[in-house]
Amino acid sequence: MAAPLIRPSDEVRDALDSGRPVVALETSVLAQGLPPPRNLEAAGAMAAAVRGRGAVPAWIAVGEAAVRIGLSDTDIAVLGEPGRASKVARRDLGPVVAAGALGATTVSAMLWAAHRAGIPVAATGGIGGVHRGGRDVTADLAELARTPMLLVCSGPKSIVDAPATLERLEELGVAVVGYRTDLLAAFLSANAGLHLEHRVDSAHQAAAVAAAARDVDTGAVLLCNPVPERHAVPLEQVEDAVERCEARADAEGVSGKARTPFLLSCLAGETGGASLEANLALLEANAALAAEVAAALASRANGQLDARDRRPAGPGTR
Repeated sequence: MAAPLIRPSDEVRDALDSGRPVVALETSVLAQGLPPPRNLEAAGAMAAAVRGRGAVPAWIAVGEAAVRIGLSDTDIAVLGEPGRASKVARRDLGPVVAAGALGATTVSAMLWAAHRAGIPVAATGGIGGVHRGGRDVTADLAELARTPMLLVCSGPKSIVDAPATLERLEELGVAVVGYRTDLLAAFLSANAGLHLEHRVDSAHQAAAVAAAARDVDTGAVLLCNPVPERHAVPLEQVEDAVERCEARADAEGVSGKARTPFLLSCLAGETGGASLEANLALLEANAALAAEVAAALASRANGQLDARDRRPAGPGTR
């Protein structure tokens, strides 16, 4: 199945062996992205959303000198303790595994491990991208370009440059698809005002796109699911808050891996907690949608094609 480096839980292994749907989930959002106890609240809501749609949640982390796929509630609780786990991108996997240390995976590490294990669908909150001012580019984009999976997200994080990130994704050949929208989701806000070339209106259509992309050997399909409307924060409010938080991060010399969690925490304060509530809502919604897509893909693999599978969305499809 997978190399010894990859260690699926019994539940995940059984699901994969029997062709049941599995959804990969990154753990940096629990270890570094959300404050306790809201991080464990998010973990419970996401897992319940996945299970409620007939799929198995596969949280991915580094521990016990291996990349572990599928964690217990106790494992999640340990990861959620402040400072217990390091933040692990794909480039960090080797050193952290070799050290036998505890690590929480970012999108890039999660995608790599999930693909190695044979999991075709993953979910996260927002992806990294081209940082404002061209400061740097996160590893998420390169991994999306070379990993044939479907990732459900709510677009680029509010702290990155959305137009530059969308342009870079296009350059890298990553298919960016709107879920029931023609506009790029903007993480905490409904949209970034940027038009997308592709759209789907059901999980079955998304599964058909993912299957076709895999057959033609392209990179990932990025399925952008807007934050639930009642939790969306106005884009102007987010932009103003990001500007203040960026200035504060610069003044305090916050950089590298510490910058993203710093900015997200700052945003929560600047928006009176609205950004945190939006983040929790979109994480649960994305996990639910990913489970629906995973179930549709499993049905396709088992020869149970739904009529909706035959109408994959393309440019202008409704």
